[in-house]
Amino acid sequence: MSSPEEAPGARRRWWRPELGLALVVLGLGVFVVLGTLEVSAAASQLGLGPRFFPILVGGAMILIGLFYVADVLRGGRGDPEASEDVDVDAPSDWRSVGLVSGIFLAFAAVLNVLGWIIAASLLFFGLSVALGAEHRLRAAGIAVVLGIATYLLFVKGLGVTLPGGPLQGVI
Repeated sequence: MSSPEEAPGARRRWWRPELGLALVVLGLGVFVVLGTLEVSAAASQLGLGPRFFPILVGGAMILIGLFYVADVLRGGRGDPEASEDVDVDAPSDWRSVGLVSGIFLAFAAVLNVLGWIIAASLLFFGLSVALGAEHRLRAAGIAVVLGIATYLLFVKGLGVTLPGGPLQGVI
C-alpha cells in the first residue's frame, strides 16, 4: 500500500522527520520523569510537592510520544500548516528570536542577584514588549502581578525555594 505521494512499487521509508520528533517527545518525557524522581522534598501545605507537576508533564509527554510513534509507524503523516494567519513565504523574524533569547539569558544572569519577583517581572515585561505589547504600563503592571503570583504559588503553595534577592523577608 503506498501513499499518494509515493510512486507505485516504491518502498515506503520507515524513517521520517515525524518519527524523529515523536522520539524526541518520548525521550524528553522519560528525561523529565527520571530527573524528577531524583528530587527529594516534602509535600507542601496543599499536599502537592515540587515533584507533582513535573511528573504530570513528563508522564503526559511519554504518553503523547508513544501515541505519536505508533501513529507514525502505522503511516501517519504530519499535515502542512494551514492557517489564514500564516504566511509561509514570509522571512524569519530573527530580531524577535534574538530579543527573546537575550531576555531569557539576562533573566538567568540576574535571577540570583535580583531574586525571583524582580527578575521574573523584568522577564515577563521584556518578553511582552519584545513580542509587541502596545500598552507598556499595562504590561509592566501585569508583569509585576505575575512575578509576585508565581513566587507565592511556588514558595508558599508548593514549598519550592526561589531566590528572594533584595525582597527576601518582605514577602
